[in-house]
Amino acid sequence: MSAVHPAPTPPGEDAAAELRDVHIGFRSGRHVTPVVRGVTLRLLPGRVLALVGESGSGKSLTSLALIGLLPPGAEITSGSVVLGGDDTAGFTARQWREARGSRVAMVFQDPMAALNPGFAVGRQIAEPFRRRLGASRRDARERAVALMREVGIADAETRYGDHPHEFSGGMRQRAVIAMALALGPSVLLADEPTTALDVTVQAQILRLLARRQQEAGLATLLVSHDLGVVARMAHEVAVMYAGRIVEQGPLDAVYTRPAHPYTLGLLRAMPDGKEEGGRLTPIAGLPPDPRRPPGGCAFHPRCPFATDVCRTEDPPLAGSGGRSVACHHADEVRAAHSGPDSAAHGAPQSGPHSAAHSTEEDR
Repeated sequence: MSAVHPAPTPPGEDAAAELRDVHIGFRSGRHVTPVVRGVTLRLLPGRVLALVGESGSGKSLTSLALIGLLPPGAEITSGSVVLGGDDTAGFTARQWREARGSRVAMVFQDPMAALNPGFAVGRQIAEPFRRRLGASRRDARERAVALMREVGIADAETRYGDHPHEFSGGMRQRAVIAMALALGPSVLLADEPTTALDVTVQAQILRLLARRQQEAGLATLLVSHDLGVVARMAHEVAVMYAGRIVEQGPLDAVYTRPAHPYTLGLLRAMPDGKEEGGRLTPIAGLPPDPRRPPGGCAFHPRCPFATDVCRTEDPPLAGSGGRSVACHHADEVRAAHSGPDSAAHGAPQSGPHSAAHSTEEDR
């Protein structure tokens, strides 16, 4: 299956959404524990940016900042979140409610948490049409049923009145995707959208997301720890560790020529599907406690390339030509992954938007 490689993004193209040097922390009295540190991301129309990293790296908080849904105690301490050119710093609660769904929408990891168990699924999909667009009950129902069909829910007219517990996990996730797309947002946030699904259903949902993303030209942020999922969906990858971006660039470049030891470790820890029973190389140690971060580079206690400079100086994120990395030893990391066998290890064979290819059954 051949991959679809889009043309390079035109320089200066307007972003549908941006994070500009965003810092997020949890406040306890006067003390703030930083958990996201200086993240800058641009989401472009028609393209998928994947944010990857281990649990606790700050990925989900970063995505929640883009939709104004940070959990209690968390706050943006500096930087800005921009939607379609509008700085959201001054957004009121009402403005955020109006923006959610119509400008930016989110597909959550757990569809049962996103659906109200007490209401029929079809009614929940129809609700935005009534509340936000003023549609009649009949019109809202017709729109919801049409949308349910579009996302692959069989017998949509009949299933309209079913409750979430009467849907399978895959069908619930399709319903959540329908809700996210109902008002035609320009930005889609997908936070681990297939983690709770089995492999077959996961593939169907990925194909659905990819197809809808392409058809609507959505600017998409895909949050995932699964590099195989990322390989099927993304155009660009940002690798996050201990609250900051440590490497970023086009998917193929990052996967085949990683420049940060953490990226290299993630790739080596992932099955490549070539050898049954092949050995994986886990990353030693644990992510740092944000309350007691190490000095210098946050990754140095786990890094096989670490030297004295890594323990004292935190490297800036720097680069050119669409690639950037925060590492004192980026050249050594590239060299370690430059052999033909090493370059292939952990790099999935799928390419951007191979997930868009679907069968009639998936449609």
